[in-house]
Amino acid sequence: MMVERLGPGRPVLPPGAAGAGTGKTARGSTAPTAFHRILEEARRENGVIFSAHALGRLEQRKIEFGREDLQKISRAMDRIAAKGARSPLLLYNNVALLASVPNRTIITAVDGTMEKEQLYTNIDSAVIFE
Repeated sequence: MMVERLGPGRPVLPPGAAGAGTGKTARGSTAPTAFHRILEEARRENGVIFSAHALGRLEQRKIEFGREDLQKISRAMDRIAAKGARSPLLLYNNVALLASVPNRTIITAVDGTMEKEQLYTNIDSAVIFE
């Protein structure tokens, strides 16, 4: 499945949604849901995934990333991981992304309309890139 843009209109089914599956097999073990398969596919394509919360924030704030943007974000995650960071703030083209490096996951996104005195906690590093 080729996806050109990640942002508003991106079809991601949350767990439990119609067509997402329950995630449980007859023996009670956890099987991948459609939601998890979509996220895993995004991770394979771009090296970074976006949490459901981050996807909601992207849609709410009308932030869209193209394939090139996702590649740049992935490269920034690679650079910051090499320095040993675990919870960085990525500042990319007037968008602040809070990330989890061990999970290669963007946790949330805030655009340039953020309040001037925005406070970010629980970060251990920052990367500024375009």
